[in-house]
Amino acid sequence: MNVGRYFRTVDLAKAINVSVQQVRNYQAEGFLPSVERGSNGYRQYTQHHIDALKTAHQVIKGYGWCNAQQIMAALHQADHQTAFNLINQHHAKLDTIRQQLDQTLTLLKAVADQLPPSPRHTQRILVGEAAKAVGVPISALRFWEQQGLLQPIRQASNNYRYYDERQLRRLRIIVLLRQANADFSSIRTTLETLDQQQPQRAVAAIEQRRAALAQQSWECLQANTALVSYIQSYLPLKPMSII
Repeated sequence: MNVGRYFRTVDLAKAINVSVQQVRNYQAEGFLPSVERGSNGYRQYTQHHIDALKTAHQVIKGYGWCNAQQIMAALHQADHQTAFNLINQHHAKLDTIRQQLDQTLTLLKAVADQLPPSPRHTQRILVGEAAKAVGVPISALRFWEQQGLLQPIRQASNNYRYYDERQLRRLRIIVLLRQANADFSSIRTTLETLDQQQPQRAVAAIEQRRAALAQQSWECLQANTALVSYIQSYLPLKPMSII
């Protein structure tokens, strides 16, 4: 590191093509290491600060502003473990989302061609008839209702449960998903997805989300590469003692 050369705030801004105010924001949020001031009161930035800014810019793209701020601040406080924990937690979260998307996509593809058409009429039938229509016991419908998967219409005068065509469609979807060994959490997610759009569109939407997630993982990998270089250059880990 060439500590004999100092840079102005505007030089840092030009390094990653941001405004001078944005550099000041980075400094205030802990993305950059502490900086000394010269006799004239101006900040004396070094190559360390330029590299920190470039690294922070990359980490923000991969991990988001809040996570990146915590990671960089922890590193500048020589708290490597906290920084690594934050990185691991973010990757674990991405993996959980990926698994949920994969599971929902698998279920959607498994039942898409078997789904009943969207309801067009308002015919209502009692719970017994609904159970018979899909070949399951009444107790199953009541249990699925308790799980929040079904919302049958209650008749105020007699408190009977009635199923209109929309609820019957949901019921048929639940049966198909249970046959595919889906758990209730997956069924709930799939139903919510199908409520928003048609099956093929839902499949396309999830595939787009998976592609976006893959892109985010790639940006995390790029951020990690930048972090490794930055840590090796300025914040090396202490050798671990052998017990």
